[in-house]
Amino acid sequence: MEEELQEKNSPELVPKLNLEAVIDGRIDRVKQAHNTVNKYALGSMAVAIVPLPLVDLVAVSGVQLKMVHNIAKQYEVPFSRDLVKPLIASLLGDIITVTMAKYVATNLVKLVPVAGQISGFASSAALFGAATYAVGKIFVEHFESGGTFLNFEADKMKNHLQQLFEEGQQFVAKNK
Repeated sequence: MEEELQEKNSPELVPKLNLEAVIDGRIDRVKQAHNTVNKYALGSMAVAIVPLPLVDLVAVSGVQLKMVHNIAKQYEVPFSRDLVKPLIASLLGDIITVTMAKYVATNLVKLVPVAGQISGFASSAALFGAATYAVGKIFVEHFESGGTFLNFEADKMKNHLQQLFEEGQQFVAKNK
């Protein structure tokens, strides 16, 4: 009996874990997730072209939701639209509060033909791109640390989200 146990646990029978392949896989996944965030951040900037106030906010929310869904797939985290929408809204609550005056002014400017619309587009695009960037990065970091939507605590991430929003503003400025 003891010989059988030793035989089952012998090094030849235990599959060797290719640590290098595991590390490469994780690096590839992180790169892919960050590329997804960058793509959606740039895509959300295009939403600013919508001339109707508040319609653009609804559209950019949809872009962010789709981005988080794609990131969740990459990390094999089960996705529920009903669970994720409030998480994103909670995350962005502080940023929206701080930037709402700018957003309202931007949308009022959009009402001025041509010059106002161009100026409004640029301001909204920067806001949408930076916010989408920050949301995406926060979820990549959370999933990378083994988190799921069920243990995501938006309130504890708001300070870090602000830093990522500022990073997103730089990303947007570089990629206009």
